[in-house]
Amino acid sequence: MSNHMADVTIHIDENTDHATRERIQDTLRELPGVMAASSHDERPHLMVVEYDPERVDSRKLLDTVTDSGVHAELIGL
Repeated sequence: MSNHMADVTIHIDENTDHATRERIQDTLRELPGVMAASSHDERPHLMVVEYDPERVDSRKLLDTVTDSGVHAELIGL
């Protein structure tokens, strides 16, 4: 693993419940290079993902979220 680390905030357009966000986060955490994925019930549209950009890129993170059936976009790099 490299010493590089980045984070990105993903905005989820739909209203999602806690269980749905947990499933998305679990899927993200399974990707090589993802160290953490988190969201909070107080801001259910935002998810922060910490990752190694040498192992996975932000497009793959976004694709993983949208593959779960929601619409989303990157809002911070």
